[in-house]
Amino acid sequence: MPEKVKREESMQRQLRFLFRLLFHWLTCVEVVGLEKVPLSGGCILASNHLSRLDPPLLFMLIERDDLTALVADKYKKYPLIPWLVRVLKGIWLNREEADFRALKDAIRFLEQGGLLGIAPEGTRSPTKGLLPGKPGVAYLADKTGVPVIPVAISGTEGAIFKILTLRRPKIRVVFGDPVQLPPVERERREEMLQRNTEEILCRIAALLPPEYRGVYADHPRLKEILAGVSS
Repeated sequence: MPEKVKREESMQRQLRFLFRLLFHWLTCVEVVGLEKVPLSGGCILASNHLSRLDPPLLFMLIERDDLTALVADKYKKYPLIPWLVRVLKGIWLNREEADFRALKDAIRFLEQGGLLGIAPEGTRSPTKGLLPGKPGVAYLADKTGVPVIPVAISGTEGAIFKILTLRRPKIRVVFGDPVQLPPVERERREEMLQRNTEEILCRIAALLPPEYRGVYADHPRLKEILAGVSS
């Protein structure tokens, strides 16, 4: 193994250890279903997004050196974050346009067997409820054929304020069963991408407390999932 790769993996393990210590000291984290995340092979983690704590939270929970994420390029101007993204081999994404370079990098990463974290809402929710999903996760799943694991996070909204006021926020992370989305037919591309996007978001919603389900709270597919009906 090249010396550079060894150094990068060593730095990632040190960061994971540091994040685990901080979350252990400063928060109360409950984790459900972590065993559903494969130990190897291409896969997408699709999570709701409530706080800047969400990415380090997932990173510290998952013991894989090939875990990275799509990161909005607005964070390039923030202190420390560009360094973290570089160490963790994150993929910068311009959310203001169709960023084909980032999508190509993500496809290559998944095809090489990596684990890629994405927030399908495209941004943090200001209300804690789920926002309408963007088609990026469905697009990448279709192009690569990898499964999608829905991830539901609750309790990180307002957690930084609680930590700063010496309170330990209660955080819950639930990993769902891997989902193999149906292939997108070219003649029905937009319709099927939208359907697959709704499938992902409804599966995340099913893992969340009702008050976090947002725009998907009354979605017919969510009601089917909660009733145990397969797609």
